[in-house]
Amino acid sequence: MNKTVTTAMIAGAITTALTLGQAQAAGSANTEKCYGVAKAGQNDCKAGPGTSCAGSSTVDAQGNAWMLVLKGSCEKIVGGSLAEK
Repeated sequence: MNKTVTTAMIAGAITTALTLGQAQAAGSANTEKCYGVAKAGQNDCKAGPGTSCAGSSTVDAQGNAWMLVLKGSCEKIVGGSLAEK
């Protein structure tokens, strides 16, 4: 898969996750942390050493930055992981 297709797939997955995830309250039983899917500056909270909180990731798909997504959807997103990478 070329970089453009991969980037488009990640962007689409993130958009879907954001749309669905925004409807859920943070920490809801229907959500889970999904690592490696946030665009730079779009993570939900702490993205590893030297970062503070939401919006602090520095690169797309940063392995230690997470977003809340609907439970069961993380591993369906390209690059998504339930654990830090």
